[in-house]
Amino acid sequence: MTSAKDIMKMMADNEVKFVDLRFTDTRGKEQHVSVPTKAFVEDKFTDGHAFDGSSIAGWKSIEASDMLLMPDPGTARMDPFREENTLVLTCDVIEPSTGKGYERDPRSLAKRAEAYLKSSGLGDTAYFGPEPEFFIFDSVTWSVDMSGSFVKIKSEEAPWSSGIEYDGGNLAHRAPVKGGYFPVPPTDSLQDIRSEVCLLLEQQGVDVEVHHHEVAAAGQNEIGTKFAPLVKRADWMQILKYTIWNVAASYGKTATFMPKPIVGDNGSGMHVHQSVWKDGQNLFVGNGYAGLSDFALYYIGGIIKHARALNAITNPGTNSYKRLVPGFEAPINLAYSARNRSAACRIPYVSNPKGRRVEVRFPDPTTNPYLAFAAMLMAGLDGVQNKIHPGDPVDKNLYDLEPEEAAKVPTVCHSLDQALGILDKEREFLTRGGVFTNDVIDAYIGLKMEEVTRFRMTTHPVEFDMYFGS
Repeated sequence: MTSAKDIMKMMADNEVKFVDLRFTDTRGKEQHVSVPTKAFVEDKFTDGHAFDGSSIAGWKSIEASDMLLMPDPGTARMDPFREENTLVLTCDVIEPSTGKGYERDPRSLAKRAEAYLKSSGLGDTAYFGPEPEFFIFDSVTWSVDMSGSFVKIKSEEAPWSSGIEYDGGNLAHRAPVKGGYFPVPPTDSLQDIRSEVCLLLEQQGVDVEVHHHEVAAAGQNEIGTKFAPLVKRADWMQILKYTIWNVAASYGKTATFMPKPIVGDNGSGMHVHQSVWKDGQNLFVGNGYAGLSDFALYYIGGIIKHARALNAITNPGTNSYKRLVPGFEAPINLAYSARNRSAACRIPYVSNPKGRRVEVRFPDPTTNPYLAFAAMLMAGLDGVQNKIHPGDPVDKNLYDLEPEEAAKVPTVCHSLDQALGILDKEREFLTRGGVFTNDVIDAYIGLKMEEVTRFRMTTHPVEFDMYFGS
């Protein structure tokens, strides 16, 4: 285990000039403050670093704003993007009056979820393996004001760019709509960017397993990284996003994890593989359907039962529901199946039973990973504790079901406000063991309803098409 003394030595060995203290807010955005090396002493690991919590959306009021950042020595890494040698430390947010993790701090909440798993006696480790998809564009411009609104995406890879004259000529190699999976360069023009991201992730301690272009023609990508325990894997997710954003910027491009930035092509999801272990044994391994145990089936039952409440956390934006639309290849059907990618819960084929897991397919990469992984674990554990069986698997293509058959399969939410309403009513499974508190959930719903209200009040260009068009 890395100690404070190890970090001080690391700083000296790497001639560190600044220590960057990072934490994650409720929306899942990383925040930071930089401390010059001369002001960063070993006591920071016991006393913390003070900051103003009232400036973080959804957190403290101004009369009780003092908070502490407590660096985790095990997260230390060098920032590969800064000109001055900068050491990054991920922090927990501490409530000074109690010395405990702030209840609205996502990382502290994720730690409570891990502690709850152990205290339940059901398991001791929950492994997560997210697969976030993302877009890389050449440029994005937009405006929303009283005079109107617009958004414009520029992408040399995009099918709509075939008629544009570029300096040096139009190279013409580009995939058709929904044809981005898996052409070689030059059609896949982002190979080198992804490779650089992968090397920098490895440099920062994140194990990479694969990278490739995704289905959407205009710059959709995926970088697959290894599974890890809940909190560590959420930390890695934040490192991955930071690295992708900065590498894209270094190439003069912009990256986004927005689920549905392009109309008419695939959106970006984040399939999340998960399993629960105890004493070194995978509790999902059994002799049931697809090699699953009763434990795993009950876990799936919990995910399916609470999926619509989970949507408020795993699909946290108004744009999330542009992806989760019936009639398209979106994981909206709350069913499970082996190898069937049209089911919301899929059991992937594995050659080694130790790799047995469930893949939850409806989340998207705008989610806060600390909150999402914790919420899914709590839903799954509720299924185990209450023996919620998910029913029979659906091994046929869910998109081709007859209407009367399709009507029997429950679906995810169709909007963020619907999901928030269900979360409000069905929150009890999240509050066990004080993992999510009512205060956390109320604050989260309030923050997200601000986004819903702004979206509801903003006139949309499609409405002009309906009123002024044919």
